[in-house]
Amino acid sequence: MTNEAVILEHNYIFNTLFLLFSGALVMWMAAGFSMLEAGLVRSKNTTEILTKNILLYALACVAYQVIGFDIMYQDNLTADWLPSFGFGIEATAADAKQPREVDFFFQVVFVATAMSIVSGAVAERMKLSAFLIFAIFMTAVIYPVEGYWTWGTGFLGAKIEDGGMGFSDFAGSAIVHMAGAMAALSGVLLLGSRKGRYSSKGAKAMPGANMPLVALGTFILWMGWLGFNGGSQLALNSMDDANAIGKIFVNTNAAAAAGALIAYLLSSTIYGKADLTLIVNGALAGLVTITAAPDSPSPTLAVIFGGLGATAAFFSIKLFDRMKIDDPVGAISVHGVAGILGVMLVPFTKDVSFVTQFIGITIIALWVFSSSFVVWFVIKKYYGIRISEKDEYEGADASECGVEAYPEFVGGKV
Repeated sequence: MTNEAVILEHNYIFNTLFLLFSGALVMWMAAGFSMLEAGLVRSKNTTEILTKNILLYALACVAYQVIGFDIMYQDNLTADWLPSFGFGIEATAADAKQPREVDFFFQVVFVATAMSIVSGAVAERMKLSAFLIFAIFMTAVIYPVEGYWTWGTGFLGAKIEDGGMGFSDFAGSAIVHMAGAMAALSGVLLLGSRKGRYSSKGAKAMPGANMPLVALGTFILWMGWLGFNGGSQLALNSMDDANAIGKIFVNTNAAAAAGALIAYLLSSTIYGKADLTLIVNGALAGLVTITAAPDSPSPTLAVIFGGLGATAAFFSIKLFDRMKIDDPVGAISVHGVAGILGVMLVPFTKDVSFVTQFIGITIIALWVFSSSFVVWFVIKKYYGIRISEKDEYEGADASECGVEAYPEFVGGKV
């Protein structure tokens, strides 16, 4: 074996291990979303939200494998284990950086992340079965289509010299996070708010049941995000790759830390209290913001970007409450508003047009919102998307799952 062949083989192995490890970290984010949402909902809805998160992950894996991956990467299909349904164009794998199965695994955990964003926003009043029906459409078609436009070979993400627009979103501030938020927003508008949430006096607080789970979920997401952003380098076969990944880790961590601190300062200044839920959302908003370009800012700029994202999400949560748009976990603000901001900050550190970035987020938002709205509307009309008022009062744990998360303490009507 020649030296060149040995180097190629080693690179192939390192790339494979790197993406598998990164994908495993992103999969770990499913546990983070589960814990975060389980802590932020009321105790009578805990089992249902956990069931929802496990099943949405399973559905995403199957739907994306059978249909979505082929749509998103139409001209890159190289494995006959994945059916093409007419979308795939066979190609050789001679120059592949890693096995296509590894590419699939790394992408499918991103799909599940987008769907996880939806689960928290519609919590405490949506039918589990209606949510799962939507999850099939979201992971098999809606997300893969905009993914093809951006990370595939579609018109948005392709380089200008190749006839594309050159839209830039390194790890998915818009492609993953804003997309999930738009799907959530369309569902929330059709679903309506929780009973008793809003009145003429404003929004009534409905505090979550378990703050330790909220903190645990946040740290799991924070850790998993290192794989989310770091793995998006997609290769580890040179010193440049290694340096880039190190920078991505530092910037990702810095943005989260800044987001948490800014949210703490805003909460303390405005409300006179260190609100854990707002601090958590500040950290997550910082992570979402830096995700669009974690590879290019300096660590100082990453701190600034994270702080800006946390500020935007903080005031967005208040605005949505004033508009009576009920989002129990703040997902639409954290992933949607901060995601938009992150994409629009990219031109400050990369040679990308503000106009191109704006067009890109507009197209993604319009596609995901409108297609999701149609799916939600059809489900609502012919099947129903909301549990009964009685079931909502007693809790989705009893009506949807038949198992209470805290049977010794709850009694079904907290």
